[in-house]
Amino acid sequence: MNETVRLTAWVRGRVQGVGFRWWARATALEIGGLSGYASNLDDGRVQMVAEGDRADCEHLLDRLRHGDTPGRVEGVTEIWGVPRGGYDGFEIR
Repeated sequence: MNETVRLTAWVRGRVQGVGFRWWARATALEIGGLSGYASNLDDGRVQMVAEGDRADCEHLLDRLRHGDTPGRVEGVTEIWGVPRGGYDGFEIR
């Protein structure tokens, strides 16, 4: 049985104003079973929170790091935690 987790990832690079959040949401929905959000931060990064099975979150993280993303990803920092819930699907904020 797969562990349910919370992934918080901060994506650096040219990731604002290029459709990155839309792509991230579409990717999360394509993977399936994930809830959370993608939002722009004032410092130019995108923050993503995804909750679901660890394998699905790891797949999302791999796509953030190595996928054909809009813009240019220079790096991704992540932390793992316990799900908090309260999300209705995967949204762009």
